[in-house]
Amino acid sequence: MQKRSMTAAPAVAMTAVSMVLTVVVIVMWLGEAMHWGVALVVGLGLDGGWLATLAYDRRLAAQGDHSRPITVIGWGFGLLATGVLVAHALGEESAGAWLAVAWLPLAAKCLWVVHGLWERTALTPDALDQIREIQQTARDRAAVARAQLRAEAGTEVTRLEAVTGAGARVARVQAETAGDLASAWSTLEAARAEDGTARALTCVTSRVTPASPPSWRLPIWGPTDPVPAIEAQSADVVPLSNEEIDSIMSGLLDSGSYRVAASRFRDMGYSAGEARLQASWRRVTREVAA
Repeated sequence: MQKRSMTAAPAVAMTAVSMVLTVVVIVMWLGEAMHWGVALVVGLGLDGGWLATLAYDRRLAAQGDHSRPITVIGWGFGLLATGVLVAHALGEESAGAWLAVAWLPLAAKCLWVVHGLWERTALTPDALDQIREIQQTARDRAAVARAQLRAEAGTEVTRLEAVTGAGARVARVQAETAGDLASAWSTLEAARAEDGTARALTCVTSRVTPASPPSWRLPIWGPTDPVPAIEAQSADVVPLSNEEIDSIMSGLLDSGSYRVAASRFRDMGYSAGEARLQASWRRVTREVAA
């Protein structure tokens, strides 16, 4: 009810002022030519017709209906009242003041049109509450979606920064390693290209041509004992047979190991190849085990 009065009260006030003004102007204007009672009846009749059409139009609007003839008649009464006010204003000395209030009938009609539109679009409190809840839910969802997007964007930015930072560190390490390797290879290439390096490599390698310089001798650290030269066996020494070697090695089984037995074999003055001694030791030990 309070919301309806927001548009109905100005329309009612404007209608009342317009009706009073119309009656006063008609009585003042026509009172000079006829009895003031007749002028009053004319003014009340004009206002009454306008008010009757307005009331009927409002009744139809309350029923959800509309009548074009009633609307045309209502606007006709409004235009007639406005015309009377304008004609009266033009005959007065202070025409501007009267013209300033001549639009009141049409203004009242326009206010009733606004009030009718308000009623057509008016909603019940329950509907308004539902609309507010829907709008609030939409705002909440939009806020949550914006927050989620901002959080995902922040997470993505953090991940990209971490990845790019790690990639930059790896790239720096690779660049430093490549620089060190390049420097090392450059040093090696410079050393290889020097003349002294070539001569040194020729000296420490074995002699491949008669004209090559003598090889370097590596320094010997600490005292050394000269190794006695192996005396060549005389040509008349007869080598031992396998049976003889086996007989001698069988007497050396108490040595416990082949190395000790071979050393004692040579200490006894016998001579035989290492392969023959090992084969004889295997045969002797195999026979003893059997």
